[in-house]
Amino acid sequence: MKYLKHLIEKKKKHDPIIALTAYDYFSARILEECGVDIILVGDSYGMVKLGYDTTLPVSMEEMLIISKAVSKAIKESILIIDMPFLSYQISIRDALFNTGRFFKETKAQAVKIESLESNVKLIEKMVKMDVPVMGHIGLTPQSVYKLGGYKIQGNDSISAEKLVRLALALEDAGICSLVVEGVSAQCAGKITRKLKIPVIGIGSGPFCDGQILVLDDILGLNPDFTPRHAKKYIDLFSIIKKAVREYSDNVRTGKFPQKKYFVSMDQKEQKRFDKRTERF
Repeated sequence: MKYLKHLIEKKKKHDPIIALTAYDYFSARILEECGVDIILVGDSYGMVKLGYDTTLPVSMEEMLIISKAVSKAIKESILIIDMPFLSYQISIRDALFNTGRFFKETKAQAVKIESLESNVKLIEKMVKMDVPVMGHIGLTPQSVYKLGGYKIQGNDSISAEKLVRLALALEDAGICSLVVEGVSAQCAGKITRKLKIPVIGIGSGPFCDGQILVLDDILGLNPDFTPRHAKKYIDLFSIIKKAVREYSDNVRTGKFPQKKYFVSMDQKEQKRFDKRTERF
């Protein structure tokens, strides 16, 4: 099984880190079999699977349910789980209790926390209590209202400098790795060069130590929206739609189910059955 130190070794070797999200057993199994380094159970689940407008409504209980399902597929990949909104912000006690649930009930090796200047000290306390934390800076979805939407961060010299300072502060606080989302490529590249820990980019250019995307985005499961940073490798929505229409047509026309899809009694048992039920 891969451990967090595997990511440090990949950074040293300049071997790109591959990361994707998963929200169910079979998705995680596919990622496992493809040798993905990090499987992230993201709170993006709320938007991707539940139709929420933001990640804010996602609860600890929902995250635990899907994380347990993903855990069942984990053999080699590193499992990291998002801490949902209000699961860590209120107090260090809440943060440790909720984090503990992930470690006790799943195969998680780290939790991911959306990282602001205001919670660096909290993260430092968690790390001192032996909690591996992956940081997350730039476009932080749980701060969507404060940011005024899903906007690129660090695309001017002042805001980019602040992100570099925050990244360094988080490394000093002891995080094991860092996600940089929606940040200019130049800023993300500078952060990657400055930090000794692995930096995983999403919509932040090619200079990070690795890349992460939402699995549903690369599979083309949303016909209405694909983020600018995501490459759609297949139009799975259309493929599934075609299969459902073909199935529906087969049922209507009697082409399904054919004999190979059901079991029949032999003639002797059928006669007995008919006799036993003729009085009904």
